[in-house]
Amino acid sequence: MSGINERSALSIAQRQFDATADAIGLDDSLRAVLREVKRELVVHFPVEMDDGSFRVFTGFRVQHNIARGPAKGGLRYHPAMTLDDARALAMYMTWKTAVADVPFGGAKGGVVCDPKALTITELERLTRRFTTEISLIVGPDRDIPAPDLGTGPQVMAWIMDTLSMHAGFSVPASVTGKPQSIGGSEGRFTGPGRGLTMVTVLAMRDAAMDPSGARVAIQGFGKVGGVCAELMTAEGMNVVAVSDSSCGLYRPEGLDLTALRHLKEEGGHFTDYGGAEQIDREQLLTLDVDVLVPAALEAQVTERNADRIRATVIAEGANAPLTTEADAMLNERGVLILPDILANAGGVVVSYFEWVQDIQAYFWGSGEVTSRLREVMTRSYQQVRGEAQSHDVTLRNAAFRIAVTKVAEATKVRGIYP
Repeated sequence: MSGINERSALSIAQRQFDATADAIGLDDSLRAVLREVKRELVVHFPVEMDDGSFRVFTGFRVQHNIARGPAKGGLRYHPAMTLDDARALAMYMTWKTAVADVPFGGAKGGVVCDPKALTITELERLTRRFTTEISLIVGPDRDIPAPDLGTGPQVMAWIMDTLSMHAGFSVPASVTGKPQSIGGSEGRFTGPGRGLTMVTVLAMRDAAMDPSGARVAIQGFGKVGGVCAELMTAEGMNVVAVSDSSCGLYRPEGLDLTALRHLKEEGGHFTDYGGAEQIDREQLLTLDVDVLVPAALEAQVTERNADRIRATVIAEGANAPLTTEADAMLNERGVLILPDILANAGGVVVSYFEWVQDIQAYFWGSGEVTSRLREVMTRSYQQVRGEAQSHDVTLRNAAFRIAVTKVAEATKVRGIYP
């Protein structure tokens, strides 16, 4: 994979891996295997538009490592999606599943498109054709897709139905994040935000910070940010700023999250809201708050704005929202950073629960899902914190040490075939 942009998500992911491999003394042969993705499929496929014309779209599915189990990862529909993004995010998923100790490897994929510019029928045709193209490598025992940016339960339902039509029988375990009517799990939508909130509260209490009354700014108000805002409020925190793709909103006394949720459910944008000061999305990152939750896209905090970050705690709701340089700058200042492969693992944990329930055809109530999620997130956080204290490293370094060690051991034990 030559010619990689040094600022790309893949470059960041590989540099983090290289630093971890150096720290744990990873064997050169294993390092060579784990540093690269196992498999990548690029497809260019036609879709009939509502006016009868055809457009050709490009999609990807990348699998990083499957030594610990079938690949797992989201599907993203976004106009800026790249193959390098998919490679990096697949690698992060491998580490994330290992930190949470669920038996998956990492995958990621998506289609280069703007789903908001497509009609519902065009989106369905695109999804079903893309699913057919990647059906060579996906399935409940091979690679299980899940929602990401630009996708959701309906897209997962179309994928599950398409794969089931190919098989000749229903295959609910082929995807997660489905509607509950066809095998989705209680708590799947809130999993990422709930897990992040759990880890944030645990870490703040360990650091002798009181979560109650803590001022919070959240970049993004989607699957992670929106849920996180409500759950952090329920923990007594004060969410003073949020943003969507249109702008940021800031109200020092705290935002009316119910009104904002209703606005988004009705298809509105934050620029339509008059109950708070509208701010630039970049400005949100540098507000004077206790907790910052970057829950949008990668590389939002860089060396260009890291010196203006004023939060005491950064809980990474997105994957790789901090560049390597920004991470080092903020650690030097003593900012407590809760790394993505730990903090936002709640989504893949509940996806694992959904996969297990689908295979068993036996479903759990919301209380059981939340209880099991809390157990996994608490155990994972405590293991990472213990590793950090034992080796006097950051939580990110500790999480990567745990993840890479687990995947390397599985790869070594299995051996190389033939």
